[in-house]
Amino acid sequence: MVTTTPAAPRAGALLALVGIVLVALNLRTAVAVFSPIVDEIGRDVPLDSVSIGVLGALPPVCFALFGLLAPAISRRLGLELTVVVGLVAMVVGHLLRAGSDTVVVFGLGTILSLAGMGLGNVLLPPLVKKYFPGRIGPLTSLTTVMMSISTGVPSLVAAPLADGAGWRVAIGAWAAVAVVALVPWVALLVQHRRDTRRERAAAAALDQVDEVPAAITGRVFRSPVAWALVGIQAASSFNAYAMFAWLPALLQDTAGQPPVASGALLAVFGFMGLPAAIIMPILAARMRNVGILIQVGVLFFVVGYVGLLVAPAAAPLLWVAAAGSGPLLFPLVFVLINLRTRTHGGVVALSGFVQGIGYSVGAIGPLMFGVLHEITDSWTAPLLMLFAMVAVASASGFYLAKPRMLEDTWDRAPREAVRER
Repeated sequence: MVTTTPAAPRAGALLALVGIVLVALNLRTAVAVFSPIVDEIGRDVPLDSVSIGVLGALPPVCFALFGLLAPAISRRLGLELTVVVGLVAMVVGHLLRAGSDTVVVFGLGTILSLAGMGLGNVLLPPLVKKYFPGRIGPLTSLTTVMMSISTGVPSLVAAPLADGAGWRVAIGAWAAVAVVALVPWVALLVQHRRDTRRERAAAAALDQVDEVPAAITGRVFRSPVAWALVGIQAASSFNAYAMFAWLPALLQDTAGQPPVASGALLAVFGFMGLPAAIIMPILAARMRNVGILIQVGVLFFVVGYVGLLVAPAAAPLLWVAAAGSGPLLFPLVFVLINLRTRTHGGVVALSGFVQGIGYSVGAIGPLMFGVLHEITDSWTAPLLMLFAMVAVASASGFYLAKPRMLEDTWDRAPREAVRER
């Protein structure tokens, strides 16, 4: 069982705040730093098109796998120690990649880095709920903004840093950021071990209120709340990964955009998620009917895809900006994992379940999009497939419009849950 307290002491809360922010700042560095300097890396590490493709497919696969494993690991080690394990994996992974001369070593370092990030993805919501139960909206906004920075800054500085100091420094430097993130969590572990027996007993007594029954993961599988959140996470990941992989080619073929312009429009697609990361968690924490926010995200996707289907050359910037606003569903899922659970054990299990399955579905998005394009020699069928995934998110949003809680639904018969809907 994950140990928790309902409110952290002031010193512990400050350490936790710094630690949560720094963890979020590390959750995309290994992904973002790679593609801008892949040619420089290829001069020393024999990377062919197959190995580059495999390395590019690893992030969602690792996020899914280690997202599913995170609840079991945290139940055994506790939240804080699991965070430390994840950060250590990032440090070792960054350093292995920076020092590698073979594809095998580079790949092993990549997997280690992504494993730590996969654990961090899942642990952020329960950490926010544990230390800041009354500030879930603002803290979720802060963490999602930090994750956006973790995506943007490494890709921005990778090439200049590689030109000035070499690609090994450009990759290895992010190990230092992970080491800095370790400091507050190690301090929290030391602080926890210095607690008196009385404090431990009081915390344990309080924890009985939040105790989660055994076989919690199996119960999450039976909850329609969990599956509704999976539907939104899967749709958001599937659409985002497919667009990041194929949007430039689509715009070049259908809107006549040159490579530089299509690359800039891809950056617009990615940037549009930042305002949503700030606003949506705060709104979700204050609104009773979050289904409205989910349908807003669905509407953005629909407007963008209709434009790309019907008149792609008429206003490509508008269509891309609209489609890029659709992934506001991701920060919504992040905050709803906290808002739709009563217990800390529940939020850990739900976070792992939703992100594990969601990233698994997202991982096949680029492949399915490309296969449909290859088979039909058209962009219509792939875009219609994205519409279908958006419809899944919309249906999930209708179910989540009512403030149902995970723990109230995981023991109920499926027929009863459907009847209430």
